[in-house]
Amino acid sequence: MAAADLSAHSGLSSPSQTILITIDVFDQESGMVEVEDSLGRNFELPAAWLPDAAEGLAYRVHPGADGVRFEPLPGGARELRERSKQTLLEFSDEHEGDSDSGQKQP
Repeated sequence: MAAADLSAHSGLSSPSQTILITIDVFDQESGMVEVEDSLGRNFELPAAWLPDAAEGLAYRVHPGADGVRFEPLPGGARELRERSKQTLLEFSDEHEGDSDSGQKQP
């Protein structure tokens, strides 16, 4: 896959960019993990692709012309949760004035 094709499929603007993924669920029976990425997407991947795969671990994803590399990222799960919280806060702030339920807030 060409570099331009790779970035189009990965959601990244350039192959040098990276994203984070966090393992949400590890199904030992199937050998699959459910992950969420820093763009808010959910995927299912073979656990064998992720070094020392376990629930709650995070990885930096390095797409390249020769494939994808997953690098363990200590503290990455916390970073991804903080990004998600910030996104929710920003979304809430943007839409706070949009909803008028007719009830006054204390």
